[in-house]
Amino acid sequence: MPFDHLHHVAIICSDYPRARHFYTQVLGLPIITETYRAERDSWKLDLRLGNGQLELFSFPEAPPRPSYPEACGLRHLAFAVADLESGIAELVAHGVPCEAVRVDALTGKRFTFFSDPDGLPLELYERT
Repeated sequence: MPFDHLHHVAIICSDYPRARHFYTQVLGLPIITETYRAERDSWKLDLRLGNGQLELFSFPEAPPRPSYPEACGLRHLAFAVADLESGIAELVAHGVPCEAVRVDALTGKRFTFFSDPDGLPLELYERT
């Protein structure tokens, strides 16, 4: 199957206003569309992420996702950045703690992990 690129990643959040603020104001992802779906009592926020999208959903009483210890399924979402230190500084300025910087043993690239408001593991991965 000839895939062209990753189209989107979908995330369900527990607190829509808090998650919306995190992804748009802290991470700076631009809004494509925002839709309230009354029949589901759910918000859908489409955010631009490079050539793809991040879709943020809210659903009443969605069960929590187990993250630690790591569970089967999606492990984390990684964002490529040109300057790891600048990315970490921006997150810390917004009160988002980051783990210690590590080096990928296979690629030699530096990275760090942080979490979204629901504890979803996110990663900054240095491109250069």
